Amino acid sequence: MATFYAVDPSTLKPFAEVPDTTEEEIAAMVADAQRALAVEQEWRVPETRARALMRLARAVEDEAEPLAELECRDTGKPLSQARADVAATVRYLEYYAGSLERLEGRQIPLGPGVLDYTVREPWGVCAQIIPWNYPLQVATRTAAPALAAGNAVILKPSELASLTPLRLADLALGAGVPRGLLQVATGDGAVGAALVAHERVAHVTFVGSAANGARVAEACARRLAPLELELGGKSPNLVFADADLDKAVPAIVRALIQNAGQSCSAGSRLLIERSIHVDVVHLVAAAFEALTIGPGIEDPDLGPLISERQLENAKRMLAGAREQGAGVVTGGEHVEGLFLQPTLVTNVDPASELFREEVFGPVLCAVPFGDEREAIELANATAYGLVAGVWTRDLGRAHRVAGAIQAGQVFVNTYGVGGGVELPFGGMKRSGYGRGKGIEALLAYSQVKNVCVAL
Repeated sequence: MATFYAVDPSTLKPFAEVPDTTEEEIAAMVADAQRALAVEQEWRVPETRARALMRLARAVEDEAEPLAELECRDTGKPLSQARADVAATVRYLEYYAGSLERLEGRQIPLGPGVLDYTVREPWGVCAQIIPWNYPLQVATRTAAPALAAGNAVILKPSELASLTPLRLADLALGAGVPRGLLQVATGDGAVGAALVAHERVAHVTFVGSAANGARVAEACARRLAPLELELGGKSPNLVFADADLDKAVPAIVRALIQNAGQSCSAGSRLLIERSIHVDVVHLVAAAFEALTIGPGIEDPDLGPLISERQLENAKRMLAGAREQGAGVVTGGEHVEGLFLQPTLVTNVDPASELFREEVFGPVLCAVPFGDEREAIELANATAYGLVAGVWTRDLGRAHRVAGAIQAGQVFVNTYGVGGGVELPFGGMKRSGYGRGKGIEALLAYSQVKNVCVAL
């Protein structure tokens, strides 16, 4: 069996061998999933699925610290953030175990001679391609509603972080999820491509970059496979002059440094009303300078980037912004290995790459605005539309701006709200389509059948 190595980004040392799935093994996985759906009659009972997911939640909870440490080593993220990911994983399992009653149909009145009703049925075999930044949490975020709806799931994690999804599948088997209904295919992009192209994969979910999402969408379109896409973001925090800065500044910092800025929902643009621009920049810069950097297992504020490629991309975008006249207020230096200082940049041209495109690193660009209209224009001045934050004490303004921003999720006087398990999550524009999390995800992994009976 071919294998590859898992590498700790904090040390750049390999620490585990991972199977490299072949195209033949993908075909066998799909066949196993279909077989399990056909023979596991008890799995069709909602209560059976709910109990299995709840047992899996308890198994994850019992193994919380080893899972957090494994996630920390595989991704480089600070240990406390890895622990938060494990806690969110438990919440996803509990939430979808308790939400199966939402898979209900309705009766449509057509008169006394006809009974018409709808039911919701699973798609079948679901392929789920997930990124390296939150492997355990995103694996559960996609797999839990799909399993709850009665599907089989084949997860394909990134080759940069595969270990916690593999362990999740082991725990699921022990919790009573029948063999074949939750499998993990590890390897590079060729593995994901083979999975997406397989004619017996009934539904595809992709979480990753917009460029790769477009390729997945093209492959799905060729065989008319339904698809959920959660792609990139260039999310803004809009700070008005009446904002409570004691609450806003810490949240803005957290929104950027979470997982070293390697998050599609990272608040990577800071739009500040001109009258308080200097003050906010000063406060954020001071907060950045107080952050600690180090190996994830030591639980600093900021861990490493995931790879040399990711580091070089961040450095390239910073250099380009500097050439265009942007100024680095603090940070911007490559420390060592894959570590990059948290960086605050001002005088950023709104037409520049740094303002419009994902860095996927701890880089925040601060831009002033004059009034509400300009703030909205700047917020919408990218091809992405995933998350946004609005900071103001004016309730009317908060609702106006939230309504005008082109984003799938808008927070007012907060950002992120913990794991947000219950909150539908997804993007507009180049950030994708479909919604993960919440009841919307459960419904997305089922399809409606209408039954019309002449009495």
